[in-house]
Amino acid sequence: MEQGRQDRGIVVAIDGPSGSGKSTVSRRLARELGLAYLDTGAMYRAATWWCGRTGVDLDDVAAVAAAVRAMPLTMVTDPRDPRVVCDGVDITDAIREAALTAVVSKVATNLDVRAELKRLQRAIIEDAAGGAGDHAPRGIVAEGRDITTVVAPDADVRILLLADEQARLARRAKERHGTADASTIEATRDEVLRRDADDSTVSTFLTAADGVVTVDSSAYGVDETFAAVLSVVTKAQEARR
Repeated sequence: MEQGRQDRGIVVAIDGPSGSGKSTVSRRLARELGLAYLDTGAMYRAATWWCGRTGVDLDDVAAVAAAVRAMPLTMVTDPRDPRVVCDGVDITDAIREAALTAVVSKVATNLDVRAELKRLQRAIIEDAAGGAGDHAPRGIVAEGRDITTVVAPDADVRILLLADEQARLARRAKERHGTADASTIEATRDEVLRRDADDSTVSTFLTAADGVVTVDSSAYGVDETFAAVLSVVTKAQEARR
């Protein structure tokens, strides 16, 4: 292994569809290993919020892309308290509101927006891997839709976290509504399945690329899923030594 590679912090890339558990597991993994944490999906949500703030029509592809290129976005990558700040406003909670969730795919499927946000994501990952800053962690867990294939295809660990449809719907229903009965599962169906369908037009996150490890969490709880992912990362860390 090249010395330069050994001197860098570990980069863990985790992809997966809605409700697969990637955000929960990725953040916990970053805390456990003392790494930075990047939720790339939050960046698309932030871009959607910014377009709303600046009055940009989400159907105007060129205008949306121009707005995103000018977006003053800061991603706080501390896994103990990750925050999203745009134009000096903490929008961490605002970008999870239902109205924004319903339209975020309009921004996420804009190819020029994806190109700009991928550039930003790569810069964040590079800074974290190099341990930028006196007290910065050396390494990062980045999660999203195409981190393993497009944003960080050379990551030290690449994982595709999957779960079957019923498990994903139940998890999202419990997250949104506190319970996973028939009515709440139905209420989250559009959010989960439509967004996956929309995003799959510009990103592949249901089939593992070569070199990407698949973890199926359908029958797992959070602890079991975390243990499975941690095992993959631990083996990669040992191989780097």
